[in-house]
Parts: sequence; structure tokens; C-alpha cells
Amino acid sequence: MASLTLALAALAAPGPLGETPAGASPAPAAVEYYLDLGGSASVGFQPTAADPDGQPTDTGYANDLLRMERARWHGLQLVQFGCPGETTGKFTSGGDRCRPAGQTQLSQAVDFLHAHPDTVLMTIDLGFNDIERCLAFHIVDQTCLTQRLELINQQLPPILAALRAAAGPNVRLVGVGHYDPYLGDYLHGGSDIAFSEASVTAIIRLDETLHAIYAAAGVPMAAVGQAFELTHSEPVDLAGVGNVPENVERTCVLTWMCTSNSPRARQHPNDAGYQVIAQAIAVAVPD
Repeated sequence: MASLTLALAALAAPGPLGETPAGASPAPAAVEYYLDLGGSASVGFQPTAADPDGQPTDTGYANDLLRMERARWHGLQLVQFGCPGETTGKFTSGGDRCRPAGQTQLSQAVDFLHAHPDTVLMTIDLGFNDIERCLAFHIVDQTCLTQRLELINQQLPPILAALRAAAGPNVRLVGVGHYDPYLGDYLHGGSDIAFSEASVTAIIRLDETLHAIYAAAGVPMAAVGQAFELTHSEPVDLAGVGNVPENVERTCVLTWMCTSNSPRARQHPNDAGYQVIAQAIAVAVPD
């Protein structure tokens, strides 16, 4: 329809073909879609004054990325199907809090892609909720971690295959890597210092697992851990605290981990953190 409108406008114009007549408004940009999939971080989960435990907002990384990518796709519109607590299992089998029984995020995404061939960009953010239980009680359960990573190895490749088949070859799909919110526990001292250091290894294992899966599917992965200085432990100054490892300082500055008392909210990025994630995704989006 947009191309027909442009063609008719060009024929009616007194100037050369394709010129906008003097005083006329330029034709609106064609609507194209950015489909955002995943868990709570994908929908910009943030604590608010009304809900200190957090709720989806319009200041997440998808909103930031939308503004960045409108330089490329001027009519880009954001569609979000993400759900707090989403795992790779719930993504395909259902049971999350955001959809009726029998409906899944995967089926919803596939239906949308079939109905909207003008989708040009898609991000998928899964994995952290799969392993979260393995870091409960301030310990890293290595047996649990190995089992959950194996489940991701089984469940994520079919998800990517289904999304690729529904999207077609022209949709730019980017996987989202992960930062380590548990680094904020370093500030508690004592045994939590060892836990925070062990958590880095767990997140590295998660990101390595995801990177291998995405690479095998031909999907680039945003290096979010790198953007958060995940492996950098050189001492730096954290305002009001003193010297801490750099990765701890980054976690405190870019998430709610060191400032919120809500266990549900504190693992999530703040506005600055979401902007860093958006930038990491923008770097990974194929030209």
C-alpha cells in the first residue's frame, strides 16, 4: 500500500518523478516491525514508586534500541511479547503468567511473523531464568547449573529454527547475552564475596552455551556481559563505598542490585543499564 501511495503521488506531482511538490508533506515512512521476545528484561522491568517490586516499563533496552534503529528503519514499530520469569521451556510449552493456557510465546511470535512479513528486526532474550534456581541461597549449585545448561542446549535450537522459518531470510535476529546481577552481593562481605565471584563463572558458562547455540544457528549474540565488564576485576572506586572490583562497580551502577531492597526488582538493569544493553545489541545487528 505504501508503494502504491508513493507511485500515485509521484504521478500527480508537476516536478520530476519522485519529487515532493512544493508545500506538500513528505510521504510517511513505511511501517516495519521490531519483535522483542524473552523474559522480564526484554520488557524493561523496573521498580517504580507505585510498585517497588517492579513492573514492565517503556524505558527498557527494546525502547532504546527502537530509537537507535529508526535511523535505519524510519517507520519502525516495537511489538513486545516478553514475560517475566520466561524460560526456554515456558517459551515453547506455555505456563507463563502472560498468556492463556494453551498459548505460548513461541506460537504468538510465529503467528505474528506470518501475519507481518514487514518485520525487519527481532531480539530474543532467554537463558537467565533457566539457571536462576541454581544460584539460590547464595551458593552456585554446579550440578543444577550443568543440568539447566543442557536443557537450554535442547530447547533453544528448535526455538531459533521455528522463528527463522516463520521470519524468512530478511529479518535480522539477534540473541541477547547476559550480565551478572549477583556481583552486587559482593558488598555484603563475608561469604557473599566468594558467592559473587563464583556467580561470574556461572554466567560465563551460560553465555558460552548461548553463544555456541546462536552461532550454530547463524544468529549473532549481543555481548552484554562484555559491556558490563563481567570479567574485569581490577579495583576501582565505587561512590560511597570505596574500592571494589570493576565488575562489581558496573553492576551497582547499571542495575538495581545495590540500591533496591526488593529481591524481585534488584536483579534488573536501571535506565543506564538498559541503554548499555541496547548499544550492545545495536553493535550486533547485521548490516
